[in-house]
Amino acid sequence: MDATNGPRGPRGKRDLPFPYDQDLSGVLRNLNRRTRWGRDRLANDRVTAALLAAGMALLVRHLGPGGGQRVNSERLLLGSLSQRRVAEEFAGNPAPFARYGNGVSMLRDRWSPHSDFVTDLINFAVWRENYRPEFRERRAVHIKRLVHGPDFVRAVHEIAYQHTAEGVGLPSVRLGLALMTAAEGDEEVTRIISAVYEDYLGSWKKLYDTVLRERHLRLRRGLTLDDLANALSAASDGMTLRAIGDPAAAVVDHDARSSLMGTVALAVILAFLEPDDDAGGLTLEQAVAARFDGRVY
Repeated sequence: MDATNGPRGPRGKRDLPFPYDQDLSGVLRNLNRRTRWGRDRLANDRVTAALLAAGMALLVRHLGPGGGQRVNSERLLLGSLSQRRVAEEFAGNPAPFARYGNGVSMLRDRWSPHSDFVTDLINFAVWRENYRPEFRERRAVHIKRLVHGPDFVRAVHEIAYQHTAEGVGLPSVRLGLALMTAAEGDEEVTRIISAVYEDYLGSWKKLYDTVLRERHLRLRRGLTLDDLANALSAASDGMTLRAIGDPAAAVVDHDARSSLMGTVALAVILAFLEPDDDAGGLTLEQAVAARFDGRVY
């Protein structure tokens, strides 16, 4: 068992670091093999893992964190992922990844055309397993406090801080945010981003539903769980992007373990939700009009 208590991948690559040691047959969908068996086998090949590691190293170098690379037309957005550059990175792979052989030939054997490699690398980069195991463990602790703990406000701030601070430092999050601006017109990238959000928001909606039930809350009339999840997700994406692009904006306060996202999350919660035993039955618009226009409903 690995650090996440999930099933480990094929025996031949169990010495590789997480998540390269996992079964990647459901992640790499564009491998150049005719049969399902051949594609699954190649997805879990050590050289395939090494080529992915080379691609991920290039993404980290050029998208961050800590990349320090100047923006230029060659590397905007994925220009750094040419066959030549991936092959060069492959030759410099750290142990225990494979690094010997003709990297360009190995790439062409597995992905033809090269755009299929880029698509599979994106799929791998935004795969949920690329979130660090310790992040998920801490998130589980904060969620327990969010559902049952005595200090709901502190729990919101903690989970918002963790989510924003970790997101700033995760190449998968950085890539996802960058791709969202470039996905239009590329059906495969759009599909990947859409699938990521479906999975991501699905897990959060389950949490929000549990919080509502355990905290005896309800959504205001006219609002849905999808509205709540989308509002908080959009705010989180914007906050993470601002923290990456403008560190001086103080969106994240590491000393206080807080973030502006926590404040925004509390504002959305206060606006969207009502106590079960004191629900006024007003829509959000009606509640705002009653406060600012003095209207009576």
